[in-house]
Amino acid sequence: MKSLAVIFVVILGSLLLNSCASSRTGKIETAGTVTNDWVMLFDGKTSQGWKGAQISQFPDSGWVIEDGMLKVVAAGGGGDIVTVDQFSEFDLSWEFTLTPGANSGIKYFVQPGTFFGLEYQILDDEKHPDAKQGVDGNRTLASLYDLIPAENKMVHPPGVWNQARILVKGNHIEHWLNGQKVVEYERGTQMYRALVAKSKYREIENFGLHPQGHILLQDHGDTVYFRNIKIRDYKN
Repeated sequence: MKSLAVIFVVILGSLLLNSCASSRTGKIETAGTVTNDWVMLFDGKTSQGWKGAQISQFPDSGWVIEDGMLKVVAAGGGGDIVTVDQFSEFDLSWEFTLTPGANSGIKYFVQPGTFFGLEYQILDDEKHPDAKQGVDGNRTLASLYDLIPAENKMVHPPGVWNQARILVKGNHIEHWLNGQKVVEYERGTQMYRALVAKSKYREIENFGLHPQGHILLQDHGDTVYFRNIKIRDYKN
């Protein structure tokens, strides 16, 4: 009986050690891996599934993959990157952290060979001057850039991870930040078209109205970190 008890304690200890190691290091999925309907867009190790917005391959400089993170380097000159695939209806989730005064963004419905698209603004509102530009705060963090300001948002400061989400179902779109819905709108409505007509996008034909497009990570010349980029593709 005593020997059985010793064996049990050894087995239990081994399980606990394995559990602690797993939670400490985390599991990195390969790009394209499906987990509970989520598909990983970034595998934490390689640039698989991504390319330059206006080139056929991933940039040689300006973007660094380290410690499971995708990092855009300040003044690195890498340019914007996009997913190889296009999406139309989806639930996109990712985490990001800023450096002080940084500016970036995630765009969606980006057309091939361009860098134009609807933008989830990523910005240090406290230190970047763009936060005070635009109209009623529509260039601040989590806003639909230059169109609709984010409201009732809870923001983690530079150096702390934020969790973000874009939900697209038909023409209905939502922006989320740290578990709170901060933007909600309908593409193609009279209100939407009026906002575009007063924005920097007014000269772009059918801006944001294409049925599908790439997802773009913006290189705005500042250091920003991304991780756990994943998507639920409702059309596949």
